[in-house]
Amino acid sequence: MQVAQSFQNLIIWQKAHQLVLDVYSFTSGFPGSEIYGLASQFRRAAVSVPANIAEGFKKNGLADKVRFMNIAQGSLEECRYYLILANDLKYGDSTQLLMKLDNVSKLLEAYSLSIIKKQNKRVRIIRGSTR
Repeated sequence: MQVAQSFQNLIIWQKAHQLVLDVYSFTSGFPGSEIYGLASQFRRAAVSVPANIAEGFKKNGLADKVRFMNIAQGSLEECRYYLILANDLKYGDSTQLLMKLDNVSKLLEAYSLSIIKKQNKRVRIIRGSTR
């Protein structure tokens, strides 16, 4: 497997970035009264996901990397709620966007777990255990 040279090479970042573009498109159909309300909050939370992935990518410590992925996951859950609310308010069909969000969430979880495994492996090497 090739090592990513930039956060833009990460599939998780690419999918999260596409989710942001989709959120912007979806929220553009919201009522004008929501421009500073739900639309703004939703967009801010969505942008936070790839932004935290990008920031975490450059962190040197594995614990820092995982922390930023966890923040991104929290922002995804915030987006999930906004999709539920938008659906309940009849602002549009959020089914497709929810499926994309679920996909990003699964990829982010897998990426985070791979970082944790790498961290655990380093700890075992430092302690002299090879199990």
